[in-house]
Amino acid sequence: MSHSPEINLAPELQGLSEHEVERQRAAGNGNNVTLQTGRSYRQIFNENLFTFINGIFFAISLVMFKLGRAGDAILVVIVIFGGILVNIYQEIWAKRKLDRIALLSRPKATVLRDGILHNVDPAAIVLGDILLAQPGDQILVDGQVVGDGRMEVDESLLTGESDLIPKQAGTTVYSGTFCVSGTAYYTAEKVGSETVAYKLVAGARAFRRSLTPLQIEINLVIRVFMLIACFLWTLVGISFLSSSYSANEIAQRAAVIAGLVPAGLLIAITLSYGLGAVRMLGQDVLIQQANAVESLSNVDTLCLDKTGTLTTNQILLQEVHPIGVSEADLRSLLGDFAASATAGNRTSEAIAHACPGNSLLPKAEVPFSSARKWSAIAFDEAERRGVYVLGAPEMLATQLDTDNMNYIQNGAEQGLRVVLFAHSADPTAITDADSAHLPPDLTALGILCFSDELRPEAYETLQGFAQAGIEVKIISGDNPQTVAALAKQAGLAEVRLVSGMQLAQMDDAQFAQAAANHAVFGRITPEQKARLISTLRKSGRYVAMIGDGVNDVLSLKQANLAIAMESGSKATRGVADIVLLKDSFGSLPRAFLEGQRIRNGIQDVLKLFLVRTICVTLLIFATAIVTDSFPLQNKQSAIVALIGVGFPTMCIPIWAKPGILPRRTMLRSMLHFVIPSTLTLTLVSLLVYLFLLSSGSPGTAARTGFLTN
Repeated sequence: MSHSPEINLAPELQGLSEHEVERQRAAGNGNNVTLQTGRSYRQIFNENLFTFINGIFFAISLVMFKLGRAGDAILVVIVIFGGILVNIYQEIWAKRKLDRIALLSRPKATVLRDGILHNVDPAAIVLGDILLAQPGDQILVDGQVVGDGRMEVDESLLTGESDLIPKQAGTTVYSGTFCVSGTAYYTAEKVGSETVAYKLVAGARAFRRSLTPLQIEINLVIRVFMLIACFLWTLVGISFLSSSYSANEIAQRAAVIAGLVPAGLLIAITLSYGLGAVRMLGQDVLIQQANAVESLSNVDTLCLDKTGTLTTNQILLQEVHPIGVSEADLRSLLGDFAASATAGNRTSEAIAHACPGNSLLPKAEVPFSSARKWSAIAFDEAERRGVYVLGAPEMLATQLDTDNMNYIQNGAEQGLRVVLFAHSADPTAITDADSAHLPPDLTALGILCFSDELRPEAYETLQGFAQAGIEVKIISGDNPQTVAALAKQAGLAEVRLVSGMQLAQMDDAQFAQAAANHAVFGRITPEQKARLISTLRKSGRYVAMIGDGVNDVLSLKQANLAIAMESGSKATRGVADIVLLKDSFGSLPRAFLEGQRIRNGIQDVLKLFLVRTICVTLLIFATAIVTDSFPLQNKQSAIVALIGVGFPTMCIPIWAKPGILPRRTMLRSMLHFVIPSTLTLTLVSLLVYLFLLSSGSPGTAARTGFLTN
């Protein structure tokens, strides 16, 4: 248990004592419940061993033993069981890795005990604990807000509604929600299995074997060939009743037909995905969802925020431009404003660093939110009486002369973040009940320009996206000119920009066209960001979204692939498919290329399986029509499968090259290769087989079989 810096929201709150904590834990009032995050070892063994396909192969092997063909039976068992062992090993390794990741990424709780804040594991929370919630923190148990703090909470994960819910003393908070803005204490009234989140997600968070689009297509292939095998088995059974074939020959043919079912395809996919996940982990890209590797290969549009991705999020106050007051007075006002804010952010921290001030007791406070794009504090003291507002110039609706407007425009064109500081004389202009409305009659006091340093790898990273064939769109809450200037500095080739206010005036068709044609979006609200992602997806794009703040949660959930920064909020890491360890933005292009390479390798593997399986199927039909024989023995079929398909599938994904795939299903994209290859190989095999029949005794080919590849 580690100490956390004290936040003075409610000095009268002390929290539980260590003795009270132990007493609650002994009474069974702790939060130490766990949700299943993966399969047990027993499940892994059962799901890999006891499958319908494996049952068929082992049944045929038993028949072979009874017929005295032990060599054939052992070979089949070795080939099939070897693949099963590889698959089991890979899945156990993945389970252990995911269990470790779940432990490391588990959110921490900040609890108040004996008047001191401590960072503890959520399992250490007990009934009656007082917890601290700050922007980006997850509400971990059900409870009630206490003290003087206020916050806005995103309850969309529970209700599906994106509106932020204000919380203050006496209001209820629910586990599974996130604090978006503000800071407050809440007391734990329900813990463990009694919380809302546990009841809602106990089943949802348990491991589910969800299939990726690629696996769905491959399952379709397996089902089709399973039907073909059943049809051929039926014909073999009829031939046993209507002809003089021995039981040994019938079993031999049944075993060869069973080999037509490409059961090894799923094993090949599992190995390829596992290889990709290991390689990406070495590049500080943590795969949190099984299908994220496949999603990486499909991405053609990448949406990202400027702050924290293109820039380092190290904000510095560069310039202060006073309006109607002296610079000294403006800096004093700014210092008091930043020091008195209970819900700080990067901007207020930069102001506090450059302009030291005194902490005053606010009469009311409106914390900053991405939707409003402004924050405000009301003071009722003689020297600071009134409401002070800090926000985007176009949002504050104050009258500025031409010189000041040009100053704002020039700062934005240089890539600086420009905000306006304004004042209203009425301290009652904002209240807790009506905190979403700007005070009337605002008077501008000054313009502030902040710099945000570009990441050193930003230029190289954007070039890497272009090489991978991925279109980049920058979506930010900052001024469009500021975002465009930074995008140009980072090397973005096309910088067509549009603002959130322009988008708000568009109908659905115009909005969709703007989403497709523009690369830079400024002054965007979280709801507009989510709508942009959804619109791009509806247009047929495969969209990845990078986010780091809690305001990005909505858009991350809309994207095909959600990517979060390690230093981002717990909320974004919680919904992300991929987490960039060490905020390694520069490793993303390599990750996209790796995903493309893996998927292209799997496509080549599928080509091998299809060509071999269709070729053997056609050869069986062809020899039945042309001759009265069967082209393969069981052990020959097993060797062909091992050498012709088994070994290559281990190497092909490593040799494959990256590249964007056509926008159609993988099966359709492979027909131009599979059909001519299969027909050519089948014809050549049949001609060679007929030559063997004509050059030897009529039973030679039937007894020895013929190897096809």
